[in-house]
Amino acid sequence: MNDPAVDEQTRLSRQENSGDATAGDRLARYSPWIGLVARFVLGGAFLLAGFSKIFTPLTSARSVQAYQIFPFEVAAVIGYALPVVEIALGLLIVSGLFTRWTALLGTVIMVIFIIGIASAWARGLTIDCGCFGDGGFVEPGKTKYPQDIARDVVFVAAGAWLLWRPVTALSLDAWLSRRAG
Repeated sequence: MNDPAVDEQTRLSRQENSGDATAGDRLARYSPWIGLVARFVLGGAFLLAGFSKIFTPLTSARSVQAYQIFPFEVAAVIGYALPVVEIALGLLIVSGLFTRWTALLGTVIMVIFIIGIASAWARGLTIDCGCFGDGGFVEPGKTKYPQDIARDVVFVAAGAWLLWRPVTALSLDAWLSRRAG
């Protein structure tokens, strides 16, 4: 069975080589591959973040508590659950399963992270975001709020692409749709 994304790519390649391709045709041609990169960027970030915290759950809980947004017990539960959620979400996104829904959830989570980091920055907290392990309080002047927010904006952009164009190359979604029909 052929991959629909590859078949469409072949058709568009022939059209482009004949000189009849439009910008929309080129977008359609490269979209599945851009989506693959977006899946690996967003899903890879969640996998890296989750695996960096899964074996140190107490540190993860302390990182969430350092934001001083939630009551102590709620922050602890979030801190313990977050690595598991990040790993599961990362696996789904990277594999291309339920792409639009997992991209939506991943994008919402990234926006929440941006809000949390901006909140800590606005309140003058001196913390490490804890996004990829560690976390907690740091010395004044050692925070990286602008860099953390900029990085997460890139992840939001990857998620937005997947919401707009969820059909990606080499995905379980495409494989399952071929088997079903």
